[in-house]
Amino acid sequence: MSMGKNIRTYYEGRWHEGDVAVMRAADHGSWLGSTVFDGARFFEGIAPDLRAHLTRVNRSAEALMITPTMTVDEMMEIASEGLRKYAKGAAVYIRPMYWGLDAGDLGVVPKENSTGFALCLEEVAMPPETAATTLTTSRFRRPVLESSVTNAKAGCLYPNNARMLAEARTKGYGNALVADALGNVAETATANVFMVRDGEVFTPVANGTFLAGITRARHISNLAADGVKVHEAVLGFDDFRDADEVFLSGNYSKVSPVIEFDGTHYQHGPVTKRVRELYWDWAHSGNQS
Repeated sequence: MSMGKNIRTYYEGRWHEGDVAVMRAADHGSWLGSTVFDGARFFEGIAPDLRAHLTRVNRSAEALMITPTMTVDEMMEIASEGLRKYAKGAAVYIRPMYWGLDAGDLGVVPKENSTGFALCLEEVAMPPETAATTLTTSRFRRPVLESSVTNAKAGCLYPNNARMLAEARTKGYGNALVADALGNVAETATANVFMVRDGEVFTPVANGTFLAGITRARHISNLAADGVKVHEAVLGFDDFRDADEVFLSGNYSKVSPVIEFDGTHYQHGPVTKRVRELYWDWAHSGNQS
């Protein structure tokens, strides 16, 4: 099931119209979950940090022990070719992905140099600046590297995220603020998280339990250049209850204001608005790739 419309898929060396089938029943990725992907955005005629997202999908493949078959430059060319098929001004989600084809050792380890690749484009509108969300806690936690492939953007991690999100929805909230194994705040079910207190910005320190995102890093860099202090720190749920502002960071929306966490309410405040403004200014500056 797709999340967008006007889908185009690059597979087996050419573009296909629509949401085409790319996996076979016996592919390692189908029955043993060796799938990785990444997500980038094209909007307003630009694709910010596209190269960084394509670089990361190759790192994710290696982390999951499947062999990347495409160079970043090749994927850049494929994505650029596909994006030219869309109307000017279209907002498109760019999703490169790999999966294991054949099984190797004992049928469990993906066979080396046996990898499927596809790049899917879907037209998905960018959420408006005012599209806010709400947060609650979850009984589910982020895993650690010793038990899960937390250093990859891997499909096998997402059922855990899905149950966090489903639990939050049953409580009437839009997303979940999630702890790591030690009980410290890690991220939300779908995005990295920031909080603002007394004009300074805080975000959970990257400790290997979650992907410290490309857009997260971009916000940190933009804020620092703007003279705002940003702290990567160990944060608890009470820190977020005491915050002046909270916002999410991810490729899908770039910046999402949070207006409530379990009864604690926030304004869509000036720092959150400034983060979005800085990102859009940077994205249109000509310095992005």
